[in-house]
Formats: sequence, C-alpha cells, structure tokens
Amino acid sequence: MKLLLITSVSEFEKEVCKLFKKAEILVYSTSDIQGQKFFVSKTIQDNWFSAQRNSHDSKLYFSFTTEDKIDVIFKEVEAFNAEKSKSNPIKAIVLDIEKYIN
Repeated sequence: MKLLLITSVSEFEKEVCKLFKKAEILVYSTSDIQGQKFFVSKTIQDNWFSAQRNSHDSKLYFSFTTEDKIDVIFKEVEAFNAEKSKSNPIKAIVLDIEKYIN
C-alpha cells in the first residue's frame, strides 16, 4: 500500500481527474489549498518589501493505492507536464505506508 499525493493549480482540476481515471485510481480525496511562491524583484521599484509573494488557488489530491497504478499515473503526469505545463507543473510524490487499518 502506498500513499499518492498530487498538487496542482486549480485550473488543472479536470486534467488531474482524467489522470486518475487513466491510472484506474477510482477513489481519491481532494482538498483546496493555497500555493505560495516567493520571488525577489530585480528592480528597486518592485522591491519595496524586499520579497514579494504570489499565491495561487491549488488542489491537493491523495489516494491510498498500489504501486502498479502509481507507475501509470507518474507516466501520465510526466507527459502532461512536458506537453502542457512548464510554468505550473503537476507535482506527485509517493509515501510508503508501514501500517494501516482497513
């Protein structure tokens, strides 16, 4: 059993749901989150507070699933990012589950 976590900007919600379906992960949960990104301005006029922050409406997706399905969704996420999302890539991680109660 593995825990799959995926984050993306909210605009990609439909696409992420399609990725889950392609991987045959039919049960997952979502949560609305606020993504934060700090950047340093290059000009003094933009650097009034020394660091500025952009926030983005984002989604967190998570599912307990098997390794074979994770392999499929990782390939799909890589393909999506290469083709459609260089500036806001979908991010995916997997955590091992040591114990669980079903």
